[in-house]
Amino acid sequence: MNFKHKAFIVNADEMRRAIVRISHEIVERNRGIEDVVLIGIRRRGVPLAERVQDNIKNFEGASVPLGILDITFYRDDLQKVAQQPIARPTEIPYNLDDKIVVLVDDVLFTGRTVRAALDAIIDFGRPRAIQLAVLVDRGHRELPIRADYVGKNVPTSRREVIHVHLEEIDGEDGIRIDELDREIPRGEGE
Repeated sequence: MNFKHKAFIVNADEMRRAIVRISHEIVERNRGIEDVVLIGIRRRGVPLAERVQDNIKNFEGASVPLGILDITFYRDDLQKVAQQPIARPTEIPYNLDDKIVVLVDDVLFTGRTVRAALDAIIDFGRPRAIQLAVLVDRGHRELPIRADYVGKNVPTSRREVIHVHLEEIDGEDGIRIDELDREIPRGEGE
């Protein structure tokens, strides 16, 4: 597939504001941070969760536990991804029983990544609640999944792709939309 740059839709400052807003919404909805834990979905969900954690610490004066989740072996398209998939470690150094887990990811598309993350989380315990925070919701859900916290809603076509750039991974912050030379087939893309 070939990409054609279409537009920058979020700059670094707009991204920072969206993440700060999500952080405040998490605290407000849960009436504080007691029993709240953040879990970033590898890859870009991890630095986003770290930023949310930093924001919450700045305005609450206390830190929220942070975990890292790799969903490689929970994917429903594992055989399509690679012959020898590379799994990175999941790091959840605390008990999830009766906690409010906030999953953090960059883009919500079909919902399949979130479904895999939910399966993985349940293997680690029985949370009181699981909430979802995403930087971008682009639509096209294939599963009945919705985000509780959204930085930006970006309606897209199936030919468009959202690229989230993060300083920690890409050397810059921003979100752009690109167009593919063909439509993304159903069941692919997340």
